[in-house]
Amino acid sequence: MADQLSNETIITGMKKLLRDDGDNESKEEIALRRIDVGSPVEIIRRGFLHFKATEFDKELAEGQKPQFLVFACSDSRVCPSRVLDFKPGQAFMARNIANLVPGFNKLRYSGVGAVIEYAVAALGVTIVPVSRPLTGYFTILLFDFIHDWIKIGLPAKAKVEAELPDAKDEEKYARCEREAVNLSLVNLLTYPYVQDRVAKGTLKLMGGHYDFVNGKFELWGVDLGIKPLLHI
Repeated sequence: MADQLSNETIITGMKKLLRDDGDNESKEEIALRRIDVGSPVEIIRRGFLHFKATEFDKELAEGQKPQFLVFACSDSRVCPSRVLDFKPGQAFMARNIANLVPGFNKLRYSGVGAVIEYAVAALGVTIVPVSRPLTGYFTILLFDFIHDWIKIGLPAKAKVEAELPDAKDEEKYARCEREAVNLSLVNLLTYPYVQDRVAKGTLKLMGGHYDFVNGKFELWGVDLGIKPLLHI
């Protein structure tokens, strides 16, 4: 039945769910609660119609002025727009494996450099690299997995191994998650346009860590050092 829902049925059902009118819902309305119900095309169609009914804003066509540039992992469980409730136009996004920011390098990392340059020079953002628990890609840093991209984070691993040589793996993982963010913050300072705005006091760098296992979020700032800003 979910594959055959009309656009009108979906929009009507969404409005009813948003009003929270009561508990007597049809099977079609119940299906709307399950974004994973239906074919891939149906899921995409229903998702867009939900967006259009709840968040679409024609004024955004006039331009963007996001407050943040967020670096986050490509992991499907850690979408910054959902986790931090960013609305369209509020955050410029850069997502990659292990949410790493490489050092300035025009030849090897021009894609990342272009994101940073545009966000800083044209949009005037605050930059926030955000990590998440080591349940996947980044864990391989602790097992010496060699990969051109993941190797960007090896200094974080080395720091943890040097400071916690006898610690259990779980403790190393937790520390490495945050040190990888700190490494990205250091690497951001190798970009000349970032250096310039930080020196002028017109750009803030902040690091974040989202623990999707326990539902917690940390945020810390950089001012020639690290200082805690938020721990939920």
